[in-house]
Amino acid sequence: MSFTQTYGQEVIGTWKGKLSVQGTEVPLVFHIEENEGALSSKMDSPAQGATGIPMDATVFENNQLTLTFKQAGIKYVASLENNKLKGTFYQSGMELPLEMEKSEKTIPGNPALVSSDTELEKMANLDQGNYQYSVEDYFAKPKARSFQFSPNGKYLSYREKDENSKNHVYVKEIATDKVTRVIEEKEELIRGYGWANNERLVYVMDKGGNEDYHLFAANIDGTDQKELTPYEGVQVNILEGLKEDEDHMIISMNKNNKQIFEPYKINIVTGEIKQLFKNEDAANPIAGYNFDKDGNLRGYGKIRDGVNVDFYYAKEEGKYEIIKKMNWKDTFSILNYDYSTENPHDAYVVSNLETDKAQIYLYDLKADKVIKKLFSNDNYDVSNLSLSRKRGYELDYFSYEGEKRVIVPVSDYYKKLHKRITKEFPDHQYSISGKTDEEDKYLIFLRSDKLYGVYYSYDAVKDEFKLLYNLMPQLKENDMAEMRPITFKSRDGLTIHGYITLPKEAIQGKKVPLVVNPHGGPQGIRDSWGFNREAQLFASRGYATLKVNFRISGGYGREFLESGFKQIGRKAMDDVEDGLQYVIDQGWIDKDRVAIYGASHGGYAVLRGLSKTPDLYACGVDYVGVSNLFTFMKTFPPYWKPYLKIIKEIWYDEDVAEEKAIMEEVSPVYQIDKIKKPLFVVQGANDPRVNIDESDQIVKALREKGFDVPYMVRYDEGHGFGKEENSIAMYKAMMGFYAKHIGKKETTKPVKG
Repeated sequence: MSFTQTYGQEVIGTWKGKLSVQGTEVPLVFHIEENEGALSSKMDSPAQGATGIPMDATVFENNQLTLTFKQAGIKYVASLENNKLKGTFYQSGMELPLEMEKSEKTIPGNPALVSSDTELEKMANLDQGNYQYSVEDYFAKPKARSFQFSPNGKYLSYREKDENSKNHVYVKEIATDKVTRVIEEKEELIRGYGWANNERLVYVMDKGGNEDYHLFAANIDGTDQKELTPYEGVQVNILEGLKEDEDHMIISMNKNNKQIFEPYKINIVTGEIKQLFKNEDAANPIAGYNFDKDGNLRGYGKIRDGVNVDFYYAKEEGKYEIIKKMNWKDTFSILNYDYSTENPHDAYVVSNLETDKAQIYLYDLKADKVIKKLFSNDNYDVSNLSLSRKRGYELDYFSYEGEKRVIVPVSDYYKKLHKRITKEFPDHQYSISGKTDEEDKYLIFLRSDKLYGVYYSYDAVKDEFKLLYNLMPQLKENDMAEMRPITFKSRDGLTIHGYITLPKEAIQGKKVPLVVNPHGGPQGIRDSWGFNREAQLFASRGYATLKVNFRISGGYGREFLESGFKQIGRKAMDDVEDGLQYVIDQGWIDKDRVAIYGASHGGYAVLRGLSKTPDLYACGVDYVGVSNLFTFMKTFPPYWKPYLKIIKEIWYDEDVAEEKAIMEEVSPVYQIDKIKKPLFVVQGANDPRVNIDESDQIVKALREKGFDVPYMVRYDEGHGFGKEENSIAMYKAMMGFYAKHIGKKETTKPVKG
């Protein structure tokens, strides 16, 4: 022990180096520590957003260091020479030279910029008032949630929160009421779970919000817990659950190349995997796979030249040929195969190839022709349907989202079920969140703009509804604010839709402060009607909330979507401003007390709004938002890079001189001198989409101007906060910030340090 302690001092510290993998440099960091005479180490892989990975063994003997991580098949063997580690890195059959130099341990971003907890708590304490509901009432996670029936209906699973705010997964045997804790949530969040079959559950986790999702499984009694995809820096997506093959699932992973995904069949009991298809052309990668219910790969979409998509289909088994040559803006996708017919090539597809609004068709893929149009809407894209496996894959209903979600029953069975549910719950929207294979039990989820969510079980045999769980019983419907759909004309004549949530003071005729809340994305995303915790919290403090589905939002047809391309930060922001003017004109809003708040693209819209129209807003809150379009496009996660040409068609291309000038114009970090209103910035340190440097840049630049910019960073979060304690702290600070700048004692002057 003393030998290791004496000579191990030389390797204690932080070491940095770069692997060269197929011409790409991959940075690695090892942190080596000593505790009671023994060495231990952790690894960071910044390119994958992974930090603090503990090594299984750390040995330094005879001037040679050996680090091992068995689960991922990683080993590093190096000699210490002149304060450098020179050796070989082993993983997945590769042997790569790796030289490392000693350096100071670092964490993402510039921690010197981050506001202290004391400063943020002081700001949060400005939210003073005799309020009926606290921030915790809105943002503490429900005591129980995520209810699911097992396929046979014998068990009910759910997540339940303990006294430490950990959300474990439980299984209840319905006949005996016996409850078993099956999956324990520890340091990392369980990002999602579900039933793989009647005996086994699967779940996914990442590390600190880095979005490198791994797949795990456990038996319903909690035994045989297993990580099925123990590959560091690899992201897993579930493609097919395979109801007809209960021990297997089909997943995709970027295991062989971080930029592209390939499909695998995985045994959820043993973890054995089999690669089903190769995606080898990184310049023209496969972007999506289509499997049938039996796990057969029937088709795939392949990117060509960065902006086109060729859809390949197997008219004969294993022989794929192009049946559609499309631009990436085109929609032609298989929703499901029509297993009720004798022709195996009949499928339900959604397409906008011939129309502005996406429509649903019955399609013969082998003949490459429409059999018949099944469903459309003049004003909205349609893309959802439901089939009944129990009843021979009978078509039950279509649904689409207009001002609210609309369900259109088709089968006689579902017409009766829909009528029964809507008669029982006439004042709420419903969705079927689960059902048994025999369709004898249903989970009905009810919600509205004033109701967060209530689960009912429905026994179809007995025709009985039973209240199962109210997710937020502390929030009384009668106390919540109404969310109203609105429609207005943009300054250049487009019809724009959105929603306004009004506090009771506005209903009583008083002009109230407003929070303008642009959505993320931005392309293809839209705001929806329903319970919104942020808007309800704001309403409880007397603030209205405006949500605008500006041009480039999804659901309103191709022309509306594409009208926002190359208009991010320009006409898309004009639409937000026009929505603001519309609600001011209705007499609801005090125009001198308007804040702008958003996340991701919404965070960018905050910064752009404060610089584009500096007199329009009293303050802004930027949550994981982009500040510099140039650096944003250079820090994409690897699996976004095949889509760079598409992203440039949506946003801007700096290689085009005219567009480079626009990028400078709409990048807030280049427009700092125009910002003159207070700003609060929030960031997750491990964010793989919007790098922490985006927030650091804007905070540093504004502080150099003399602005006091509160800056909250959480080092265990990514693109948005997933941990309850972090979310609550953020919203408390946000409410204090609003109280200071749009509340009763508001100030709209620049706040300098």
